[in-house]
Amino acid sequence: MATQSAQQLSANRMRLFKDRFARYGVTAGGVMVLVALLLIFFYLLYVVQPIFESVSLKKVNSFNLPESGQVEAVGMEEQAEIGYRFLKSGELQFFSLIDKNDRRSGDILLSETFVEPENVSSFAKTLPVNHQYAYGLESGEAVVVEPKFSVTFPETAATAATDKVERVITPRFEVKNDGQPLVVDENGRALEKLSYETDGDGMLFAAAVENSTLLITHFVAEENFMTGAVTLTPNYTEIPLNTAIDDIVVTPDLRQVIARRGNRVHVFDISISGNVTERELLPMRTRELGNATGMYLLAGASSVLLTHDTGKVSQWFEVPGDDGRQYQYIRSFDAGSPVTNVEVEYYRRTFYTLSENGDMNVFHTTSEADLYQGKPSEAKIEAVMVDPRANYLLMKTAEGYGLYDVDNEHPEVSWSGLWQEVWYEGYPEPEYTWQSTSGSDDFESKFSLVPISFGTIKAAAYAMLFAVPIGLAAAVYTAYFMSPSVRRYVKPTVEIMEALPTVILGFLAGLWLAPLVEAYLPGFVAVLLLVPLAIILMAALWSQLPTQIKSKVNDGRAALLLIPVVLAVGWFSFEISPWVEQVMFDGDARRFITNELGVTFDQRNSLVVGIAMGFAVIPTIFSIAEDAVFSVPKHLSNGSLALGATPWQTLTKVVLLTASPGIFSAVMMGLGRAVGETMIVLMATGNTPIMDWNIFEGMRTLSANIAVEMPESEVGSSHYRILFLAAFVLFIFTFFFNTIAEFVRQRLRDKYSSM
Repeated sequence: MATQSAQQLSANRMRLFKDRFARYGVTAGGVMVLVALLLIFFYLLYVVQPIFESVSLKKVNSFNLPESGQVEAVGMEEQAEIGYRFLKSGELQFFSLIDKNDRRSGDILLSETFVEPENVSSFAKTLPVNHQYAYGLESGEAVVVEPKFSVTFPETAATAATDKVERVITPRFEVKNDGQPLVVDENGRALEKLSYETDGDGMLFAAAVENSTLLITHFVAEENFMTGAVTLTPNYTEIPLNTAIDDIVVTPDLRQVIARRGNRVHVFDISISGNVTERELLPMRTRELGNATGMYLLAGASSVLLTHDTGKVSQWFEVPGDDGRQYQYIRSFDAGSPVTNVEVEYYRRTFYTLSENGDMNVFHTTSEADLYQGKPSEAKIEAVMVDPRANYLLMKTAEGYGLYDVDNEHPEVSWSGLWQEVWYEGYPEPEYTWQSTSGSDDFESKFSLVPISFGTIKAAAYAMLFAVPIGLAAAVYTAYFMSPSVRRYVKPTVEIMEALPTVILGFLAGLWLAPLVEAYLPGFVAVLLLVPLAIILMAALWSQLPTQIKSKVNDGRAALLLIPVVLAVGWFSFEISPWVEQVMFDGDARRFITNELGVTFDQRNSLVVGIAMGFAVIPTIFSIAEDAVFSVPKHLSNGSLALGATPWQTLTKVVLLTASPGIFSAVMMGLGRAVGETMIVLMATGNTPIMDWNIFEGMRTLSANIAVEMPESEVGSSHYRILFLAAFVLFIFTFFFNTIAEFVRQRLRDKYSSM
């Protein structure tokens, strides 16, 4: 007896140990899941956070250069080791920016004078990407100079011993036209104002000469096929204007000259043959912006920046319209004080302004971001220059020169750019656009998350439209009406569909289903209409059959009789598809939809995605909903039937209400599954980030966008981090849907738990 009591005590202890172990194990597992979710959440934030940081400047070096008169322009090479400056006296000086080897910062490395100081009448520089500079002369000529740098890696005895090859940058320069001045004015008048650009072959000068005359000189490069020599043939055009010209800019494609006279900004078109025509006069907004004080070109040469005496900087670019492309005011930026100078970056739409109050501002046009405002130097800033990689800033002040490290990795990213309509250069109106890459250097990345978020919702909506009715109807019938012998086979068969790889479904949808839908579109529409009608008709006929016939299959197997009906109706729909297409759509349904209805039709569209992804979601909805309906206590349904309710009344008034928490969870789990789907939407859509509910057009989803573009993105770039932001948005989507599902499920369970 004592032995039996001891054994029972030992068994109880073991059972208690197992219970506690299971409880702590489940708790630990749940905590680890929460920790994993939090780690994912904070890692995504860690990667995304840098794109919203402002510009920061860190002083690297400061030095002085010999006083040599007025400085017209400063610049530096992309490694920020050597800088240069052009002087009013016609001299180019290269100098060291850092201490390296036997040279100190501020040491003059090379100096050359190209013209006599008394002959210089004006100065011009191209956009930074072309880095050429021109001196206008009193004689109507111009000297064009291009600073250049040679990079070598010489091996010396010291480098051979350490296996480290040191980079050596050597400054040099090139005077265009074989060192000879270019005759800009054939009449020999002084070039009072000068603007210059080149497309690599030809050159275009625009100058203001005496009596407020605008002179446009286009040098066309012609190559001798015999000798290979290149000659520049000038084409001169004079345009008399009434008042003095304040500013002139020339576009790098040599197709436009823009001249400003006070608040009047003239746009001149240059044809291929060299003809000049005045196209338009910009409609200035002096009441809103103030009087214009300066004019500059933005990187890419598509936008014109105008500074105003109110401290504002306005952006203008060409917008296509009924009368062709016209310049239009787009947006403005407030520098806080009248701007004295504007410097633009080489490639990005970022520009720096210097104000009368000594502030320096950094703006990005597309993102409309005010990235920096302050005084990096106590002395007044006279000029700034950004290196080609936008990593360093060379600043000239009254006290000397300073080199600053610039941390401005992601100026094109802002909340407005991600979630609001943005007016991009050349677009007719503000739009939501995702276009991360292009083959052109003038391209501006467009990172709106709205189209791909919309595509995610669109794909999930069409998938749920297909999956929810079928999944829930199948679950209710299987759990409530179907006989146990049939249910034993149906339920595992449907659930095993969930194990089918989605890449197979996407492959079949893209390469088999999409062409089939295109070829038999009327047939698919007929299936959607005729199959439900056939089922309702069969149910009506079944109800009219004699009782002795219906009693033979009254155990829930009657639905199996619908299988041949559905197959027959489907076959009939596809058989009549060519006839319907010929009679109603003149033989081509796709062309009719496109031409007559004006609806875009893509082969891989939302209909294909809805069918394929709905097929993938159905098992999830079916399994959870079927378990919920089947788990309703039998005494509830039996009591309802005993009180005289019909099976249908019992289902709708008792069973479905009791099972509603589980049914709702099934729908939300299916929605979460559809939102996170990748391979089907990747392979079965055109992956075009458009915003249209058209069922015959495709979309691009967040998950598909990440899968497509992540392998091609540069680690740490704006593109890379925004893809992580897209993953974060997808994480929030699924978290939101699951939270709502749990909240509603709990409310429904509390409401109907007393039944």
